[in-house]
Amino acid sequence: MEQYEPDRLSAAQLAAIRRSMTSGRGALGRRSLLRAGGVGALTLGGLAGLTACGIPPAKREGQGPASTDDSAKEKTLNFSNWTEYMDTGEDGTSRPSLEAFTKRTGIKVKYTEDINDNVEFFGKIKPQLAAGQDTGRDLICVTDWLAARIIRLGWAQKLDPANLPHAYANLSAQFRSPDWDPGRSYSYPWTGISTVVAYNIKATGGKKVDSVSQLLDDPALKGRVGFLTEMRDTIGMTLLDLGKDPGAFTDADFDAAVGRLQKGVDTKQIRRFTGNDYTSDLNKGDIAACLAWAGDIIQLQADNPDIRYAIPRAGYITSTDNLLVPANSRHKTNAEKLIDHYYQLPNAAQLAAYINFVCPVDGVKDELAKIDPELAANTLILPDKAMAAKSHSFRSLTTEQETAYEEKFARLIGA
Repeated sequence: MEQYEPDRLSAAQLAAIRRSMTSGRGALGRRSLLRAGGVGALTLGGLAGLTACGIPPAKREGQGPASTDDSAKEKTLNFSNWTEYMDTGEDGTSRPSLEAFTKRTGIKVKYTEDINDNVEFFGKIKPQLAAGQDTGRDLICVTDWLAARIIRLGWAQKLDPANLPHAYANLSAQFRSPDWDPGRSYSYPWTGISTVVAYNIKATGGKKVDSVSQLLDDPALKGRVGFLTEMRDTIGMTLLDLGKDPGAFTDADFDAAVGRLQKGVDTKQIRRFTGNDYTSDLNKGDIAACLAWAGDIIQLQADNPDIRYAIPRAGYITSTDNLLVPANSRHKTNAEKLIDHYYQLPNAAQLAAYINFVCPVDGVKDELAKIDPELAANTLILPDKAMAAKSHSFRSLTTEQETAYEEKFARLIGA
């Protein structure tokens, strides 16, 4: 049976998903270098389920379908999140910020760490969403490209600003209006994931590395350079270096970025394209410089003072993990109150201190400094205005564009 077109995945897209799950963004550590899950979490059968027979959505554009909200009479909500993506007490089992929410509101949260990767999770909830049924979840946390798909298909509920006063006021400017959810009508970011240039100062002989051009052109780095197997990060950073906007590029711009990288492959300037396995090589100095994810760099720097990073003058790529209320969930208002809870400054600081990714909440620095002054001063967690101004998002892609781009990128990296 032919699947509904927006959910079709090409062979190149499936290969990209496998890379992401085993060593890319889908395997990023939340507090550690390796995120729980990986290839074992999604079998080939699970991948096949996303490319075989599908159920067309009941609604594709505009607001999600109306749902019954039982929040007033049922003080509960179900929240699905990634592993190690929530603060934990010293006993290793308590959830202090969630417990504070329950104490303040009387709303009990059933918190489940059942998201190991975006594709597996989407396959888990898609049948209910497509059939207009409750998924059993009132709040989910998914990466921007999947959030865009869920919103586009009409499977997310439009949020009520009246229940989100702190979120509306405190959301950082750089995250306010992604092209897939202008004005944040359906989503709020849980955290940001930034792509930067990283280098081992010992391996570079004391030289700073601060641009994609330097990665691709500096003869002293030949054969010791790494780029990422995530298309949006590697192409996005290269587009910026070429003076192009990753949020508004053309097919010709994309091809120019691929050509620029292909030259690096042909001249053997690029050692290899990697997932998060670059961390070991960078730590040892086998890779002198590379594109890297900021969360990894924070972890590496804790043990190796030779690890440095730079924000290119041209800018850098930031993606987000996002909170959405699925269509037909039964506790929308309760979920909105929990979203707003994490945009109150003390709660945002508590979460940021634990997970160490980019905090999307403005004004949190003083609260975070009370917990850990070093983290509060780290611009990889709290970007200052200058750094935030250099942040760019990779634009949303149509199904046809994603298929074509992933195929070209797969040929580039030899996947």
